[in-house]
Amino acid sequence: MTVTSLRDGYVDMPTRRLRQPGNIVFGDDLPLQVPLIDGALRLSVNAFAIDDGDEITLIDTGASNAWHPTMGHLPKAMREAKIAVDRVRTVAFTHTHLDHIHGLILADGGDGFPQLSRLLVPRLELGMFREETRLERFHGRAQPFDPGQRLSAHIDTIATPGHEVGHTCFRLVSDGETLLIWGDIVHVPSLQFDHPEIAWEFDADQEQARTTRRQILAMATGNACYVAGAHLDSPGVGRVSRTETAFRFEPL
Repeated sequence: MTVTSLRDGYVDMPTRRLRQPGNIVFGDDLPLQVPLIDGALRLSVNAFAIDDGDEITLIDTGASNAWHPTMGHLPKAMREAKIAVDRVRTVAFTHTHLDHIHGLILADGGDGFPQLSRLLVPRLELGMFREETRLERFHGRAQPFDPGQRLSAHIDTIATPGHEVGHTCFRLVSDGETLLIWGDIVHVPSLQFDHPEIAWEFDADQEQARTTRRQILAMATGNACYVAGAHLDSPGVGRVSRTETAFRFEPL
């Protein structure tokens, strides 16, 4: 099994997106450990290709031209990685926010993955996916999946709600190693490993997102487990370890 991190780009967000318990925004008390670029948080936007030697399963697709112009570079990343788009047969979404799903369609309107045979959407978000008018031609092709469902011999799914109602982690197990492709469990890695109680403005349920983050971080600790995050600094892959009070991310 080969997993390739594909960078769709980045998005700059105001610091008010971060939320302390009680939905409190940071002011001058933002920890100094958080790097800012022109006063903003810079979030990498990553997707992940899983190659089993026969075909490719793509987890998330980036934003294409549906949001900020700093995103939409997934096709370039695939070319750089020498991944032929015709080998992508399955696309599965961690959730249906626009920076994860719109790469189904290229900026010029063409299909991003012309040989796509399975399009998998969390069942609880299927209606949300079908509200995206830009993706209308994919509405009928979308197949719902449920937590715990196995996508292949090596990939199963774990419910990780909070950021969104159907938010899902994909667990890849092969040759004694585990990779958790966890979507938006962490948005700001410089802060949320040390302080998993810090939520994100766009979390559908901030308290549930906090609980889920702690659970998944605890699950990820261990020498044989790796994580891959949509908004961890590119390439967004590494290990999680415990500290005395919280967690630490060790990038590869």
